[in-house]
Amino acid sequence: MGVLEDKARARLFYKYLSKVYDTINPFIWNEEMRTEAIGMLDIERDDRVLDVGCGTGFATEGLLEVVDEVVGLDQSPHQLEKAYAKFGKHGDVRFHLGDAERLPFEDDAFDVVWSSGSIEYWPNPVETLREFRRVCKPGGQVLVVGPNYPKSSVFQKLADAIMLFYDEDEADRMFHDAGFEDVTHRLMGPSYDPDIAITTVARVPGDEDADVDATATSEVEADA
Repeated sequence: MGVLEDKARARLFYKYLSKVYDTINPFIWNEEMRTEAIGMLDIERDDRVLDVGCGTGFATEGLLEVVDEVVGLDQSPHQLEKAYAKFGKHGDVRFHLGDAERLPFEDDAFDVVWSSGSIEYWPNPVETLREFRRVCKPGGQVLVVGPNYPKSSVFQKLADAIMLFYDEDEADRMFHDAGFEDVTHRLMGPSYDPDIAITTVARVPGDEDADVDATATSEVEADA
């Protein structure tokens, strides 16, 4: 586990990073990448979207171009202070200070759950993805952007020491273990490193899938 896959350390890290975050962020996660990621979603104007690890609200800004309602959540009060400065405390977005592993929302509360630049800090990625599935409606989509695993063995060792980096195979494993289906990935990044990020979109099984599973279980029990 990397140094920053610890919530207290991550909060301390962002206490200082938040001061320059909006200046640094475009070199790693820019508007073109954000637009490309949003384009991977089947999203409607009236969809309710949760932005987990919303930070200063960079992704939130892009999402508000395609939906009317976004709820943001972050564990860093310093990042949220920057978000409040952009959107206000009583504007179009409702922000929450909270933990991605214990989302303060009811089951099936959102049509889409989005998270960009957050998974690398999660101590338990699969459990957190299960929490995403819990708050996302059946048939809804979850999108996660994280750091792609480096190809160089030297950078791999450095990456592993800092935070979670992963490749498409590991993303497949995490999302399937969390109970998602229709899992797809796309590598993206700025021009100087076009594969720096891995964006995964997956779907929460729909009610019809649950009906099929229940029917299959009943048939097995009847045969027994």
